[in-house]
Amino acid sequence: MTMHQTVTASSSWTTHALRAVVALHVVALLFQAVTAGMLLSTPGGRALHTISGIALLVIGLLHLIVAILAWKPGGGQAEFMVAAALQLVFTLVAAKLGGAGVKTLHLPLGVLLFGGGVVQLFRVLAQPRTA
Repeated sequence: MTMHQTVTASSSWTTHALRAVVALHVVALLFQAVTAGMLLSTPGGRALHTISGIALLVIGLLHLIVAILAWKPGGGQAEFMVAAALQLVFTLVAAKLGGAGVKTLHLPLGVLLFGGGVVQLFRVLAQPRTA
């Protein structure tokens, strides 16, 4: 195996992993919105929203790790790493605001997070496939 084949194989798995984790992140963001609606209609809605929020933070951290791996050894774009870091930071801020009951900032930030996740998904999916 030559050096070129090694780099291509590395970037291939990181590209696929990044696509998968960004798709999972968007699904988790959508599920978080669904559980927010359940806060209004279901007695256990708050607990489910909290648990899914924790899962969202874990997925956001995984997203950042995979974006770093796709950037550094795979020669991918640093923009994916920056976007993943911003998503994680804004998710932490939204969690703090939600925990503090500041819904006037928590809700719009959640919508912004979902929109940013969808934009990130389209950007990642638009990347050329590697062999």
